Amino acid sequence: MPFQRTLLLASALAVASQPTVAGTRASAQILYSDDPHERAFQQSAGFSDAVILADGTIYLSGIVVGPEADTAAYERAYRRIGAILTRAGASWDDVVDITSFHTEIEPQVAVMSEVQKQFLTAPYPAWTAVQVSRLYLEAARTEIKVVAKRPAG
Repeated sequence: MPFQRTLLLASALAVASQPTVAGTRASAQILYSDDPHERAFQQSAGFSDAVILADGTIYLSGIVVGPEADTAAYERAYRRIGAILTRAGASWDDVVDITSFHTEIEPQVAVMSEVQKQFLTAPYPAWTAVQVSRLYLEAARTEIKVVAKRPAG
């Protein structure tokens, strides 16, 4: 029995002494919403506003636009994205990739593109726009997902 306890203790110490791998969610900084109702929804659904990896890469969850996909709705979404980026220690200048999902791609991308240019300047990040039949929230018309890289220092 002493040998088994020693083996078990040695195994536990070996696991505990293993460093958390950089670039994993276990070593990441997680940002949840400051709004208590939004945070409750995030926790019940199992997601966060953003995950920041040790290398400074920031992954934002999709921000929803809808039910109206008009200029004002996109401006609200972009201000919310900007606020999350600020909390993560970044800005719109640090955005490297945008993926947007649209229920009606042509009219929505046209409006989104005009609003987006109010927040982003050249050189522009990569952007992929995808048409979908439906988004998770039924009233949603567009969902915008962003990846940024926090500046060094």
